[in-house]
Amino acid sequence: MDLKILLIIVIILVVLYLLAIMPRMIGRPSADKLLVQNLYAHRGLHDNRTTAPENSMAAFKKAVDAGYGIELDVQLTRDGVPVVFHDFTLARVARYEEGQAPENAVLNEDGSYGVAGKVIDYTYEELQQFHLLDSEEKIPKFEDFLKLVDGKVPLIIELKIELFDARVCQVVDRMLRDYRGAYCIESFNPLGLWWFRRNHKEVFRGQLSEEFFREPEKLWHTPVYYLLAFLIFNFLTKPDFVAYNHVYAGNLSRMICHGLYKNTAAAWTIRSQDELEKNRGRFDIFIFEGFIPS
Repeated sequence: MDLKILLIIVIILVVLYLLAIMPRMIGRPSADKLLVQNLYAHRGLHDNRTTAPENSMAAFKKAVDAGYGIELDVQLTRDGVPVVFHDFTLARVARYEEGQAPENAVLNEDGSYGVAGKVIDYTYEELQQFHLLDSEEKIPKFEDFLKLVDGKVPLIIELKIELFDARVCQVVDRMLRDYRGAYCIESFNPLGLWWFRRNHKEVFRGQLSEEFFREPEKLWHTPVYYLLAFLIFNFLTKPDFVAYNHVYAGNLSRMICHGLYKNTAAAWTIRSQDELEKNRGRFDIFIFEGFIPS
């Protein structure tokens, strides 16, 4: 092949790549209110060995009292109520009351019996019969969480969207339109960002990602997750920020978005002061857990 033709092909591919990963450049909302406090407590200021486990009202109150921003996870119950819970499955965090574990209870690695099934398999009222880990805390309604925070600290709201079911976007957006505090939304699933791009473009939206192909889960070693790892879906979703696993801060697409396109960058999940210091020049926002940043 002629060298000149090869060079033209390479240039075209590079241009297409840069266009594919380009975030929102025109009409981008300001990140100022979210950067006033750039330290966000991951699932609240929690400790799963205490009475304030992850994504509990107790952990959220501790974060508010300490003045940290809050990162949290929202998904829908069977009856369409948005609740705050991270995993799609309940077993790791949700527990039966003492002596009430049925035969279908899930035996966890730590010997505890977790609740079988997914969040969406239960109504909100049914979920209230369980507690979070060894605490008395229950799975909270997103509505109650918003009332607790009441605009006192900024929020990073992760929308949990499994496959193509993006109903949570409309429900959460309807509630947030009356909320007066600073917030943004993010999701691993590009459908969530695409929904907000089409229906409420004024919301500051972020793409969650990491280099999935370096993780052991084989499901993640597929073309879709390679495209997501390198932010190729940005041409559809036009994110205002990228939240990336700080372990893979050197990802080329992430660095181009932050450096060339001046896209806001969030790091997850920072677990020590040393990790925080190492990443200060690489990211603008830091989602942390397991320590108190200094």
